[in-house]
Amino acid sequence: MFDIPLPAVLAQVTIGLINGCFYAMLSMGLAIIFGLLNIINFTHGAQFMMAAFITWIGLNQLGPWLGFPELQLGFWASLVVAPLIVAAVGMGLERLLLRRLAHLDHLYGLLLTFGVALVTEGAFRHGFGVSGQGYDPPEMLQGPIDIGFMMLPRYRLFVVVASLAICLATIWLFERTRLGAYLRAGTENPRLLQAFGINVPVMITLAYGFGVGLAGLAGVLAAPIMQITPLMGGNLLNIIFAVVVIGGLGSISGAMVTGLGLGLIEGITKVVYPEASTVVVFVIMALALLLRPAGLFGRET
Repeated sequence: MFDIPLPAVLAQVTIGLINGCFYAMLSMGLAIIFGLLNIINFTHGAQFMMAAFITWIGLNQLGPWLGFPELQLGFWASLVVAPLIVAAVGMGLERLLLRRLAHLDHLYGLLLTFGVALVTEGAFRHGFGVSGQGYDPPEMLQGPIDIGFMMLPRYRLFVVVASLAICLATIWLFERTRLGAYLRAGTENPRLLQAFGINVPVMITLAYGFGVGLAGLAGVLAAPIMQITPLMGGNLLNIIFAVVVIGGLGSISGAMVTGLGLGLIEGITKVVYPEASTVVVFVIMALALLLRPAGLFGRET
């Protein structure tokens, strides 16, 4: 079982790193929302899926819908447009629905986002069916790169670099800037922050939009790699919740480190013991809950 060529191991580690990048981006958005609103955002997977479909629609159907068959919204434009649309929808959800439940038990917010996710997935399933849609990477990122032990698709290398840059920029924003300090203060003592003239509700809305915008960015990056289906986000959501729990609920840097780490562990497990690759993340989550319930990077309350 352990007599495996080194190139095969390195190839699976590389694939695991790519998956870990998606885990990190999605779980960071989820951690931001939980840290600010104390809501486990069950719509996160649906928002990831929504951005992937917006990318596909922009390439294939936007022109015919508008009466200009040649008009297309390419990948680079989708990297900006799709996350903004997803963020705007998320901010509308927060303003119209989640804010009305802010004074109630957090379970109500969880149930609401779960219901919104089901409705969203059902709407896309009704409109586009359950078969997967394909999206080719941009021409400049097509083709492989020889990295010695494998031929790595150029686009996948771009995903790793772009995802790490986005994750590090997010940590810098929330940990090293005045805006990030205001956001953290707004979660701990919103009345005191509002007394200094800061509009806390608007900040929370913008932060929620930023969190779901990260899910949208991940969805655009995933479109050329994954089959675009209404259930693509729901299939990832269980792993993302496990990442957030292991890293520590509300810990942004913990979400990034844990997401990348679990992606690598999952990739190695597929080589060493493939039968366990689908459950290894949840085994680690169970151990983390037993040994450190606050998560590896979380703070005990």
